[in-house]
Amino acid sequence: MANVAIVGGSRGIGEAVARHLVAKSERVLSVSRSASKYGEWIKADVSTLEGVNTVAEAAGEGVLDSLLYMGGTWETNAFTSSYSFTSCSDEEITRVLNVNLLAPIRVVKALLPALRKSSNPKIIFMGALSGRDNFPSREVANSASKFGLRGVVHSLREELRPDRISVTVINPGNVGTPEVPSDLTEIGAPATDAIPLNDLLMIIDCVLCLSRQTCIKEIDVPAMSSKGA
Repeated sequence: MANVAIVGGSRGIGEAVARHLVAKSERVLSVSRSASKYGEWIKADVSTLEGVNTVAEAAGEGVLDSLLYMGGTWETNAFTSSYSFTSCSDEEITRVLNVNLLAPIRVVKALLPALRKSSNPKIIFMGALSGRDNFPSREVANSASKFGLRGVVHSLREELRPDRISVTVINPGNVGTPEVPSDLTEIGAPATDAIPLNDLLMIIDCVLCLSRQTCIKEIDVPAMSSKGA
């Protein structure tokens, strides 16, 4: 894990991944709008073309071994009883689709030259169980973006097969980042409905450490006691 770029490295899962990989990597580019505590902070809003270009410039002409797109957003009141599709503004819907779907496509395209220089390049996207078939999720824009992200991943895998670039999407349920236990309590769900953060980090380590001969397409990670198990 020599040179790694993490999109969304300032909070949530992305921050945990950045903290985890800093000790294992020669260089970690942590891309986010707000300051990241771990790695080299690249201030960029990847929902804009200017932000994507900033990331490409930071990667430069060197080698990039792994790209981890951990960024994500959702509608106001998502995952609560207060969510209402009809209350979502067009601007909010556009923002969710930009961050969760369009930005990953643009970032990969911008960083492909650097990834192609690696001896074992990996791309990992953070999806969600809500992007799986028939998962009971009401959040329309978020679910649509996660369904679309899976399509991006499967198409990229075919497109990049001649380059032998591994492309994987991980679809977790609730992940035990610091803010999640209180969120679960607020909706009356038990803490066991979140998978331990360390379990997710171990899965990421596994994907990154595999040889170039192996490709993991998709990993679904529900909590044992929650929806999707």
